[in-house]
Amino acid sequence: MTKELKQEYTLRITQANKTQLITILYEMILLYIEEAKDALDADEKSEFKNAVRKIRGCMNELTASLNLEYEIAHNLLQLYLFINRELVHASMHYDRENLIHVEAVIRPLKDAYSKIEMQDVSGPVMANTQTVYAGLTYGRNTLTENITDPSTNRGFFV
Repeated sequence: MTKELKQEYTLRITQANKTQLITILYEMILLYIEEAKDALDADEKSEFKNAVRKIRGCMNELTASLNLEYEIAHNLLQLYLFINRELVHASMHYDRENLIHVEAVIRPLKDAYSKIEMQDVSGPVMANTQTVYAGLTYGRNTLTENITDPSTNRGFFV
């Protein structure tokens, strides 16, 4: 993931509600799948394992966020466990097919959550973050983002 993408995801995460966070994780998984495929094409096994490790980290976050009081969470848990098995197999055998299976499960989930997030009007999960305004000023061939920090205390509240 490039430095610019990391900054973009960081900004989106700080402004996201619960549903948007899930969508962001799905997007990151799809991005890491592409990185893993590229690493396989380039025969870079360490880069491949690193990309798979990042996918598994995202999957761990998704699994940990499930509320098992609801029936749908049990269904998602089964999908997530399947994905983890596929990732373990892909990592051990450097197998592209397993990544394709993971992508086939994640892409429809991301699309579904993208539609759901339009209905979620809750506020951002993270509080006490900087506000970013994009497009207030323009430079030649660039878009400037301004950050405002109304509070000087951005750490823990005591």
